[in-house]
Amino acid sequence: MLTLLRSRARVPYPSTVRPRCARVLVGVTVVVGLAAAGCGGSATTGPGTAHPMESPAMPGHSAMPGHGGMPASGGMPGHAEMPGMGGLPAGDGLAAEASGLRFVPAASTLPANQPTSFRFRILAGPGQHDHASRLSPPETHGTGTANGDGTPVTAFKLDQTRPMHLYLIRSDLTGFQHVHPDVEGDGTWTAPLQPVRPGAYRVYASFITTDASGADVPTVLSQPVTVAGSSADTPLPPASTTTTVDGYTLTLASGPTAKAAGTLTITVSAGGRPVTDLQLYLDTYAHLTAFHEGDLAFAHLHPTGTTPGGKDGGPALPFEASLPRAGNWRLFVQFQTADVLHTAAVTLPVG
Repeated sequence: MLTLLRSRARVPYPSTVRPRCARVLVGVTVVVGLAAAGCGGSATTGPGTAHPMESPAMPGHSAMPGHGGMPASGGMPGHAEMPGMGGLPAGDGLAAEASGLRFVPAASTLPANQPTSFRFRILAGPGQHDHASRLSPPETHGTGTANGDGTPVTAFKLDQTRPMHLYLIRSDLTGFQHVHPDVEGDGTWTAPLQPVRPGAYRVYASFITTDASGADVPTVLSQPVTVAGSSADTPLPPASTTTTVDGYTLTLASGPTAKAAGTLTITVSAGGRPVTDLQLYLDTYAHLTAFHEGDLAFAHLHPTGTTPGGKDGGPALPFEASLPRAGNWRLFVQFQTADVLHTAAVTLPVG
């Protein structure tokens, strides 16, 4: 089991750093690929910046109150694309290293059935110091790790109001968590995790850095982690066009096919009535994270555009989805009402 590591003192998030992620307009469609859709801000965060976390959904899909460079997504005619959308990461989120950066957890195990802290660094590998030298203060250069794996990257572009997003999923597609870690001056990130049951998991780090030319480098990296003990897998719920959470019903329509762009529309209702008071969560009206059954490939979708006057959203949330793998995807849809974050889960077959 992993011994919990004590977090160091954190420095409050500077008030001068303000994200440029525009707010979304419900009814706007965005082309997304298999990876985390990066909404990069113009500000860059550095050592000591701290951000609050929202409580993720617990195993079993219950919700609690509480998200290399492919071309940027194209907006629909007549709709403004969200400023700062720097493009989508290449790949499927299953690599531990890409674009000269490596995701290095402090440990590969987690304790069972208790809250814990997951600590990690993003390292620039040998001969790949563009990220670190451009973004890190001189005193962090060359610190690396005990085995010389590289130099820690200590500054990141804001991605949907946060410099780092961490996701956790069990191999049976339960236990979803999405948190926002705090960073320390040496480039070590600490993510508070809710209790997890024994089993095999995968943890994903989603972030944006810049290269030597100043171009954004949106990246999703992942590593396997293990929780010791024995616990039976939960069968994947059958595919459905509806799911419920906290009294809300989400209805899916027009699902995508593999390797072809298609519109996925999610409509939110409560008590048979359309919901029109969706609040902005991380500057969007909904976050959609998806994991592929079997290999745990990662996808992140969300609406895009601008919203005048910060109006509430709903009931329809359209996503233009392009998923390169056929098979079952487990979708986790996060949306907020009355200052409460809801997380709904549904199985989507892709042909």
